[in-house]
Amino acid sequence: MSIELALTAGSGDVPLLLRQDADATRLGLTRAEVDVARKGSSFDFPISQAIALALASSDEDRAVRRERAARAGIDGPACLEIEHLAAALMKRPSTKARHHGL
Repeated sequence: MSIELALTAGSGDVPLLLRQDADATRLGLTRAEVDVARKGSSFDFPISQAIALALASSDEDRAVRRERAARAGIDGPACLEIEHLAAALMKRPSTKARHHGL
C-alpha cells in the first residue's frame, strides 16, 4: 500500500486517492503513515527502503536502492516484486507525470 501511495501521490486522480485512503484505513494505517508514504517515505525503515526502491528512476539508482533494501531485510524476490509493482504503476499516465515532474 505504501508503495502505491508513494507512486500515485501526485496523480491528481481524486477517486483513486480516496479509494487509497479508505484502503489504508482498512489496513490500519494512520493518517500520518499515509501522508508520509505519499511523500515517498515511511516511519518503518524496511518499508522506507522498499519505497525508495520503487521510486528509483534509473538502473544505477535501482541497483543501489536494491542493495539498501537487501540490507534492510528485503529479499531478492520481494525486491523484484516491488520493482514490478512500480513498473506497473508507472504505466499510468498521471503517475508518469508526477514521477517525472511533469
